[in-house]
Amino acid sequence: MTLVAIILATLAAGIGSVWVAALLMRAGLGDGRRGVGPQHLLSLAAGALLATAFMHLLPEAFESQAGAHDLFATLLVGLVFFFLLDKAELWHHGHEHGHGHGHAHSHGHAHGHTHGHAHDHANGDAHAHAEGEVRRGGGWALLTGDSVHCFGDGILIASAFMADLRLGVVAALSVLAHEVPHHMGDLVVLRQASANRRMALLKVSLAGAVTALGGVVGYFLVGELQDWLPYFLAIASSSFIYVALADLIPQLQKRLSAGQTVAQIAWLVAGMTVVTLVSGMAHAH
Repeated sequence: MTLVAIILATLAAGIGSVWVAALLMRAGLGDGRRGVGPQHLLSLAAGALLATAFMHLLPEAFESQAGAHDLFATLLVGLVFFFLLDKAELWHHGHEHGHGHGHAHSHGHAHGHTHGHAHDHANGDAHAHAEGEVRRGGGWALLTGDSVHCFGDGILIASAFMADLRLGVVAALSVLAHEVPHHMGDLVVLRQASANRRMALLKVSLAGAVTALGGVVGYFLVGELQDWLPYFLAIASSSFIYVALADLIPQLQKRLSAGQTVAQIAWLVAGMTVVTLVSGMAHAH
């Protein structure tokens, strides 16, 4: 009975939070129809990811018996790992693009295009390719870190259910509420990497489903996994910090009007505030 409750609660928290986030975005958040544009959601996503890492995951990790040196080392290794993962992803896209467009460039030169035109065209292509790479970056890093984070959430929910059924329900609801702004950020990042919105929703939903896996594993091995939980939290934190600082924040560094800059900062702070408040409530419970 407890195992069934854990599976249902973790699926509701993991996948349900993704669908709630998608419904909110479908209602007009992020497409400019209601005064909320892509830049606003990027700011919200960056704030939510940073607050999730610094105000929720890392404090939870440091409250454990794990040593600060080991946790910081895990955080550093995680940041380097996600940097290399991002590099591999960008190299793969660049390699595919190079093979696909090599013939087209040669064909253009064969028709006698001037050097100046070719130079401008190359610069334009390079700029466009760089923009594409920025938008593709962070996809796999985000999904990997999200999966680790969701696995840890599943273990936390299972631990709460093992202690008390009502505490488990509260923990699952807290995770669901906490994950909504975070998953909105995930969907923003992945929709920039691909125009296929359904695929972005599917990928984030699969990452959310890992919560159930964590719940099942936690049910059987909650005692043994307690010692490893702080390191899971540190690895998940490193992915969110990396994506926020390496992928989202650079896209916000544009010359804007004073009003647009204030709005950008307000949405960044809003993302931090929502996650911090929900995390504080969950921690209190």
